[in-house]
Amino acid sequence: MSAPEARIAVVSAGLGEPSSTRMLADRIVAATTAALAERGGAASARVFELRDVAHDITNNLLTGFAPKPLAELNAAVAEADALVAVTPVFSTSYSGLFKSWVDVLDREALVGTPVLLAATAGTARHSLAIDYAMRPLFTYLHAEPLSTGVFASSDDWGAQADQVAPLAKRIDRAAAELADRLAGAGRTERTDPFSPEAYLGGGSFEDLLAHPPRG
Repeated sequence: MSAPEARIAVVSAGLGEPSSTRMLADRIVAATTAALAERGGAASARVFELRDVAHDITNNLLTGFAPKPLAELNAAVAEADALVAVTPVFSTSYSGLFKSWVDVLDREALVGTPVLLAATAGTARHSLAIDYAMRPLFTYLHAEPLSTGVFASSDDWGAQADQVAPLAKRIDRAAAELADRLAGAGRTERTDPFSPEAYLGGGSFEDLLAHPPRG
């Protein structure tokens, strides 16, 4: 019996069209899918552009309610077996759009989810943003950021790209790590925190009323 197809949600916070952030996301997805196939698995990926729901994110922050496109994005992220999160670096950190999306994401959505972190910037001087900005953010959400992140500067896309540690090699390394996680784990199952099973140990409200705790 073959393993179920892994579900990968991909969130790109690029602002341009096209953008290097989206290009990096696409290359990571392709490398991960190929690496997982080498391990006898398969994956389907849904790619979301935050620029498409930027107004919805703002409305959610103001009203507390997510419009349908944003709600669908967040649901796909919560149901995914893994997340690929890619943001441009602005002012030495993730973009405001990216952080605003995280602010409207359910706090339980990424618990235990492997996350491949990636970022783009105009200069390699911002390469540590993944570790000092993105990693603590997803750790706070109780996700499981992979040890290998992928950073791409403008030079990585040109003829003068790094030949010692080329972007393709860095992508393949991170993709292999994510593929190992997906191949070695079953489908992520999440418990509804508002269901009785989550806080009544599998019982019901009737059981609780019939047999109240003592003390």
